[in-house]
Amino acid sequence: MILNKQTMTDRFIGCDSDYNSADIVLLGAGFDGTTSYRPGARFGGKMIRAESYGLETYSPYLDRDLTDIKVFDSGELELPFGNTQGVLGLIRSAIKQILGDDKIPVMLGGEHLVTLSAVEACFAKYPDLRIIHFDAHTDLREEYLGEKLSHACVMRRCRELLGDNRIYSFGIRSGTREEFKWAEGKVSINKDLDDLGNFPVYMTVDTDVLDPSEFPATGTPEAGGWRFNYLRGMIKEFGESLNIVGADLVEYSPPYDTNGVCAATAGKVLRELLLSIRIGENK
Repeated sequence: MILNKQTMTDRFIGCDSDYNSADIVLLGAGFDGTTSYRPGARFGGKMIRAESYGLETYSPYLDRDLTDIKVFDSGELELPFGNTQGVLGLIRSAIKQILGDDKIPVMLGGEHLVTLSAVEACFAKYPDLRIIHFDAHTDLREEYLGEKLSHACVMRRCRELLGDNRIYSFGIRSGTREEFKWAEGKVSINKDLDDLGNFPVYMTVDTDVLDPSEFPATGTPEAGGWRFNYLRGMIKEFGESLNIVGADLVEYSPPYDTNGVCAATAGKVLRELLLSIRIGENK
């Protein structure tokens, strides 16, 4: 069984539903095999869960509580070392299983490449899928050091799958000249969002969209980023107005979180993300 459907003791705060009754399934994809700078994101999901008990289940920003919704935490997937294709296949299968049971997957990375498998699974069910992408980096390289399956290339691979003008990236402040030129007419970068109506949307949140002065514990920190409250506001705006059918939070790297503040921040971002999804309206 790829996906754990048994109740865990180490789960994210408030995610106490059983699998069958859950509307949202949280799962961990602890893979960082293509991280190009600072590794450690494979431990992100476990640390976020452990530190979540310093948070409240209630969000005063949204006036909602995790106890008001039904979320099941399936824990971390068991992923093989040194086999990127195998890892991506297992993640894809787990996401397909969740979608097949008419639930919304929310994934904890792990590096950003894990998003590709989730998008592939969502695209198989929702052929008109769109992506909302919060990140410091374009992630639009054709290859990185000869590898096309890299966290530096993940949005390029997603665009190949979805086609032009279906990816909307925000917070971008880093990339090669070639990436920005290539994106013209293909990927929307830091522009106003088109009216997506009820198109199915996958939301991916790379923690390095936050400024490193506020969130240093990420694989590739980049100066000039957002503050927590801005990211929270963007998640609320898009989550409440769009048809979110899947989401993830990636690139938190615990080895660089010397005081646990970033784990607390990531947990709060996750809480706001879970509470912003329109339950029962996703189709």
